[in-house]
Amino acid sequence: MTFYEVRARTVVNKVPEASRMPFRWTINPYRGCSNACVYCFARKSHEYLDMDAGADFDSRIVVKVNAAERVRAELASPRWRGEHIALGANVDCYQRAEGRYRLMPGILAALRDAANPFSVLTKGALILRDLPILREAAERAAVSAAVSIGSVDPDLWRLAEPGTPPPRRRLAVCTALNEAGIGCGVLMGPVIPYLSDSPAQLDAAVRRIAGAGATWVSAITLHLRPGAREWFMAWLRAHHPELIVPYARLYGSGAYAPREYQDDISRQVRDLAARYGIGDRAAHRAAPPPPPPEPPGQLSLL
Repeated sequence: MTFYEVRARTVVNKVPEASRMPFRWTINPYRGCSNACVYCFARKSHEYLDMDAGADFDSRIVVKVNAAERVRAELASPRWRGEHIALGANVDCYQRAEGRYRLMPGILAALRDAANPFSVLTKGALILRDLPILREAAERAAVSAAVSIGSVDPDLWRLAEPGTPPPRRRLAVCTALNEAGIGCGVLMGPVIPYLSDSPAQLDAAVRRIAGAGATWVSAITLHLRPGAREWFMAWLRAHHPELIVPYARLYGSGAYAPREYQDDISRQVRDLAARYGIGDRAAHRAAPPPPPPEPPGQLSLL
């Protein structure tokens, strides 16, 4: 791993309106991600730094060492209106680097002191380290969390998400957060066609998610934007070459599976959630789905 320590000009970033995300502001203290998820949509953003979207994204991490300081300053600005902020929506703010740099406690403390609402999306167990600050923040503003678990298949996890804790550990994080009073749901993201999308696989995942006490569950089907697409397809050729032709039929030259396929996956997960007694996502203040990669340019790097 190589870490590039930079001093950011701004850390509270506005999401482009064209993205149509259900939130307007994000905080991402890192660029690149050691989770090494083969499908990560944010891979393309590393090319803006003159690094590649493959191995460099997984192992060359930009660290905004003054992130907490900048968050505190930006939230104190007279122009700031106290809007909801999504953390970890681009890359995981509790990836391996956080154990070394400990940026999140300062960021969360700034949000707490400003009584600013926020949500955290992560695949990491390190979020439990910051439970005391999360609980204090939740006493002042709306605070929620979500863990990302696309599948509970341990073999698929080892191949597709080698830098993350196993699904069972993430389910335990969900349980611990809810028991501590921090509402936590599960983003089933992504559901990977032909590898985690069968009715039996979806049932197993939602059943385990319900058992963990998730407040909601919502599915996102794999999308393959430029950067992610090339890296994922190389992985597919290495591990599941029999799926190359089916993927060519399903995705063509685009980033998204057909709308009918996506809707069917979402419907199945909704029905399973109802069967197993999980609340509807719309009823909870939860971490929204990830936005597109940040646009190129000096401000997006720093």
